[in-house]
Amino acid sequence: MSDQEKPTTQAEPSKGTVIREGRADADPLGIRRRRSGKKRPPAFTQEEGFEFDYKDPQQLRYFLTERGKIVPRRVSGLTARQQRQLTVAVKRSRHIALLPYTAVK
Repeated sequence: MSDQEKPTTQAEPSKGTVIREGRADADPLGIRRRRSGKKRPPAFTQEEGFEFDYKDPQQLRYFLTERGKIVPRRVSGLTARQQRQLTVAVKRSRHIALLPYTAVK
């Protein structure tokens, strides 16, 4: 092919270039990083005397991925102690069948 048949455009990305769009659904937990890099934990976890309750699956689902995995601490923004409490609560809730062990299709 000659150069006249194949027009070149600057708008096309080169092979291997990743294009990422900022979308509202790209952050399933609603936890966005600030410019300073700090994590923002959910507001309800900042209340005085807050503890996770294994009998409240709706609250625990907030910290699970769509596949049923527990979200890591660096993503959730919880303290180390809260993350351990969350893990125990999710495991107890799974054991009594309030939460699934795996993703439900």
